[in-house]
Formats: sequence, structure tokens, C-alpha cells
Amino acid sequence: MMKIKPLIISMSITALSATISISALAAPIDSNRTLPVRTVNNLPSLAVKTSLEIQENRNRSTTSSSAAIAKPANKPKLAADNMSVEELTRKDGQSDDISGGQVVADPSSSASFNSADSQGFALPDAGQLQDASNDAAIKSIADIDGKKHTTLNLSSYAKQVNEATWTPNMNVNSAMTIKMQALLDWNHASPGAIDGGWGMNSKKALINFQNMRGLPATGKMDQATWDALNKNIPANKPVLVTYTLTDEDINTNFAVTPAGAEEKSKMKGLYYQDIKEMLGERFHMDVRYLDKLNKNKGYKAGETITVLNTRAPLKERITRVVASKADKTLYAYNGDKLVATYPTTVGSDSTPSPQGTFKIVNKVKMPWYKATVGEGDQKKVHMLPPGPNSPVGVVWMGLSKPSYGLHGSPKPEGISRQASAGCVRLTNWDVLEVYANIENGATVELK
Repeated sequence: MMKIKPLIISMSITALSATISISALAAPIDSNRTLPVRTVNNLPSLAVKTSLEIQENRNRSTTSSSAAIAKPANKPKLAADNMSVEELTRKDGQSDDISGGQVVADPSSSASFNSADSQGFALPDAGQLQDASNDAAIKSIADIDGKKHTTLNLSSYAKQVNEATWTPNMNVNSAMTIKMQALLDWNHASPGAIDGGWGMNSKKALINFQNMRGLPATGKMDQATWDALNKNIPANKPVLVTYTLTDEDINTNFAVTPAGAEEKSKMKGLYYQDIKEMLGERFHMDVRYLDKLNKNKGYKAGETITVLNTRAPLKERITRVVASKADKTLYAYNGDKLVATYPTTVGSDSTPSPQGTFKIVNKVKMPWYKATVGEGDQKKVHMLPPGPNSPVGVVWMGLSKPSYGLHGSPKPEGISRQASAGCVRLTNWDVLEVYANIENGATVELK
């Protein structure tokens, strides 16, 4: 039987004399459903199928949204092959985070509940909760079954990446860097958005992988680390592949995300802003690196582009996670075994995360948010629709500590650099992997 569980966010932060609060409206979840452990079939090296088995809400509306289709937004390009996205400063790093709020019974209600309380919670009609395009956004990131990748017509640079092999004392170039980032991604030591630059998240991922395999955590490549990275990877598995854009890709709802809560509340959904942003998340790539690989491409149906060959789903159950503010890393364990690591943002100096051990009490995909801006007579309330450009991305996993949780991000390239209002923030694709392999009741340690 489907049960309704609320998602609560109840915190406040005062800045420039304005109090901002945002709350989440939970979608129906089946708390009795056991998430299966992921399995991966043997696949041809040139045809990649990845599938995160995400808990689906079968009662949601399948009506298409009428949101306007936006022209692709101009994206800044990487200045050089060796420049990491982590080295590029974002001026708006905290602007999309949760600052506080309360759970509501429906989009027009102000009734609030305790975050661990599932009694008396009511939902509006399914049509008010979500449109079909947000389910499509989840699938865009997590499910590309039946979409073939090949190595035909690759550029000389892409071939160089695919053929790159580490040797002692070699001069590491962009091609080798991408190969190393991909291998880390494939081994579930996530480097975040892959960009061809050896920045903070890549360095952390290498150390994390060495720890996962019981190797000296030097943060430097050596023969033992290279061999371990390639141990369970087919020798001919390509890093960069060609992908043919489909009508479904092109006809996805896109819309520019406005800055303010009031304007966001007027949107049908907080969709991807353009097809490049969508493809970047699907293939774990920084949009600027996607652009570098596909200069002069029009991104039209039937056109082939070069993308990253992404990792297979994690096959291990996650029974507990540790979020380290100092390491800016989420460590995922199956019992005492470290099975995956993800770059993360954990709180900030002004809004630190609580320290201690908590439990996951609810898991919500594509939640709504109630944003309360101002105070007193100036207070205004706005309902923010769900979508990948939501302040918490595509997933919220609430903790037994009210107001705190694990969630996604609308800005994957800013992970480990953005501030967070006390929560644990990951890329949308990484948080989906955690979501698919962790259950309510799992332990979350914040330190």
C-alpha cells in the first residue's frame, strides 16, 4: 500500500533583514518497498545501457507541460585543457540553497507538521504535484536504456583519450586526465562533473579510491593504483563515445530558471535550461567540456555528438553514509565496507551542519517547496515547483534531525565550492545513485 510521508524543512536564516524560508511537499512513497540491489548485465563494449532503478510514483499526472521552450543559454568555455571547473569562481553559489521553512499539507495550505510525523498529512490532486516532464528529467539522468553509444566517427582527440595508458614519469595531458576521471567515475569514486581538469574533486576522488582498495592514500597515480582502476573494467571499454540525439532529447521541456522565488513559483517546472545542461547531467560532464568536444554542433535530432561513457549502476547496498565537512566528501558504506564516495558540500561557516548520527526518515523524488520571503507585513509565500533546477535538485532524503537532509543540486560544477544551509549537497546523478541504493532507517553521520 502506498503511504504518504511528509518532508519537513524548518529552519531560518536572516540576511540583510530578510527572512527566507523554503519547505518541501513530499510526493507519495512506498515505505514498505525494498529497493533491489542493482545488477548489471554483460554488455557489448560499444553499446552501453545504464539503469538506476528509481522508485516511481505511479499516481502522478502524465500531462505534458505547456512551458515555453527556451533558447540554449550561452555557457562560458573552459580557458584551457588543464583548467578545472573547481578553479572557476561562482558568484551565486548559495543563492539556490534552502534557508529554512516548514512542511505543508498542500500547496495552498500553511498547516505544518513535525518532520518525523507522518500522521494527518494530505496531498492535493496528482495533477497539482508534478507534470510528466519532471519524470522525464529523472530518466534523462538515470536511465538511458536502449540508447546506443558507438565509437564510430570519433575525433582524433577522443581516440587519444580512449587509447591513453598511464606509465611512470609520463607527462599527463588532458586526454590522460579525462581517462583518469572516467576510471574514477566507473569505480564509484566520483570526481563530480568531468571536465578534463585535475582539480579538487578529482584529487579527492583518487585518494578516496585508494582508500576503497586498501592502497596507500598518496593522491598520486602509481602502477598499483592504475592496475586497481582497470581491474574490473573491460580493456576495450571506451571513455568517449558518439551518441545520436533523439526526438525525445530535443523535445524535452526547457526553460530559463529565474532568479527570485516569486518568479520561480510562476514556472510550470524548474526544468533544464537547455539541452546542453540536460546532456551534461546525463553524461556526468561539465557543460563547458561538452561544448569543447562538440564545437559547431547544432544539437538537432539525428545529429551525433561526443559524450562520456558513464558508469554502470552501483551494485552494493548502502547501509550508512558519513558526510565530512572537512573532506567535502560523502562516504557510502555497506556495513563496514566503503563502496562509493561522492564530492559534496556540507553546510558552511555561517550555517553549519549539526554534528552527530541520524537516520534517513523519508525519501522524496521531485519535491515541491514553499518559499517564505520577508517577515511581518512584508512576508510573502511562494510554492516552487519541482525540477532538476530546484534548490535541492531532483531528490531529497530527510533526516531524523528536523530541517536537514541529503539532496541534489542545480549546479553540479559548484559541488564542494558552494555554500549550503546545513544540508548535504551532491550532483543530481550522484544523489540519484545514493537514493537508489539506500533505504529509510539508514545511518547518516555528519561530522
